Amino acid sequence: MNAYQRVKQRLKGETVDRPPNFDIMMTFAAHYIRQPLSSYYLDYRVLCSANLAVQRDFSLDILQAISDPYREAADLGLQVEFPLDGLPISKRPLLGEPADIQKIKRPGPTIGRRMNDRLKAIRSFREQVGGEVPVMGWVEGALAEAADLRGVSTLMTDLYDNTEWLVEVLEVLSEVEIAFAGAQVEAGADIIGLGNAVCSQISPPMYRKYGLPYEQRIFAAVHDMGALARLHICGNTNRILSDMAQSGADIIDLDWMVDIGKAAAVFGDGPVICGNFDPVAVMLQGTPDQVRQAVFQSLRLGGPRSISAAGCEIPDGTPYENLLAQAEALATGMP
Repeated sequence: MNAYQRVKQRLKGETVDRPPNFDIMMTFAAHYIRQPLSSYYLDYRVLCSANLAVQRDFSLDILQAISDPYREAADLGLQVEFPLDGLPISKRPLLGEPADIQKIKRPGPTIGRRMNDRLKAIRSFREQVGGEVPVMGWVEGALAEAADLRGVSTLMTDLYDNTEWLVEVLEVLSEVEIAFAGAQVEAGADIIGLGNAVCSQISPPMYRKYGLPYEQRIFAAVHDMGALARLHICGNTNRILSDMAQSGADIIDLDWMVDIGKAAAVFGDGPVICGNFDPVAVMLQGTPDQVRQAVFQSLRLGGPRSISAAGCEIPDGTPYENLLAQAEALATGMP
């Protein structure tokens, strides 16, 4: 059974040879093939080589064209710096004032340099392993994109003081993300992930007003395009689990501080749970035995369709033996 078959059958609740592994790897993947982060962010060939290497060596069941939150933002006009081997940096928001909404460029996903680089990565994955390993593209949620362009602290104020303007921005950005998602599906993506981490920092009513409706709109478009949808909100989302279940996502990532048993009860036969052991305390700092036990615990509580993964990105410097312990645990099945 190949990874593509394994994931498809797992999502349907059918028998598989082992649960799939959907660990998110970015900085780890770049350094695993001894490449600086700037190359991983800016050159699709490096991103592809890194993800193919970790997929092969640690038995992942997905190839992910993700790197950083500034793909769309850079093409929309945000100035982003890329240190040689550091995380990308935005020193000045594009939307410093509400009137700056006019500064948002709309280059289209095939014209913007960074978005187009992701499309090249997806095409490369598709050519190499299409139909054998699921290929996942990525977009930012509209509210997360607004935070990238405006700054998180200022955006939090906008939730109270500039609500009409914020809705106008979200309308524009959701259309950008739908177009980008469509281009990725056309390039060969089987799954579109959507990152909306800022939504774990706002109240449930605000999530229902400024986060969820745009997730629903983007995911509806993704489904119309024929792809699956994966929702990723870092942080404590215990308060919005029932709302997230209404997003239209086929797969929902849960961070380590989320009650996975509660989520399984809330989601029922709806979205599939992905997660959620602690990427730092377990994967980075734990022992192989602790990793195995955490993997089993997450699968046991997550239910028969759940997918294995750390709650968020695998940290740089994670011991190889811990990643191999996860793969071994999945291969041997539940104790």
